[in-house]
Amino acid sequence: MKFYTLILCVLMCFSCNEIHVPKPKAFLSLDYPEAIYLKSQLDVPFEFEKNKLAQLNLSKKNNILQGIVLRYPTLKASVFINYKTVDHNLEKYISDARSMTKKHLQVADEISEQMYENTQQELYGMFYDLKGNVASQSQFYVTDSIRHFISGALYFETKPNYDSILPAIQYIQKDLLHFIESLRWK
Repeated sequence: MKFYTLILCVLMCFSCNEIHVPKPKAFLSLDYPEAIYLKSQLDVPFEFEKNKLAQLNLSKKNNILQGIVLRYPTLKASVFINYKTVDHNLEKYISDARSMTKKHLQVADEISEQMYENTQQELYGMFYDLKGNVASQSQFYVTDSIRHFISGALYFETKPNYDSILPAIQYIQKDLLHFIESLRWK
């Protein structure tokens, strides 16, 4: 009996050389290229700079600009930008932009607002950052309060999973803020 106990102890000592340690939680590390901004060369009432990574498409109806789509094929995302001429209807446009954002209140974990104002360039607006599994993670509007109104929204071509697409959201949000800051009326 002692012999079997001795053999069992020896086997137990030499059988496990590896110490098992649980893996720590980690986040997926995604590296996106540094943004290179190019000036838009469009026949529209404003100019702006866009990330070289984004493809630019115009939407016109009866030769009148309806909007612009900035598509990020590698990120499977698009920013839909709408342009409207202001004609004593600025309050309605702002109200419509706010209500589009508020439609996400039921699903969003948080909506933060960032006011934008550049009196030198006659730019006034709001940038909305929506957190959670919402259809659109970023929305904005910009106006000169007299003639021009631009609104935009970011959408991904996938079911919203905020944690998974967060790095892409942050990358494109920097581009959207650069779009607003580089915007100039013609």
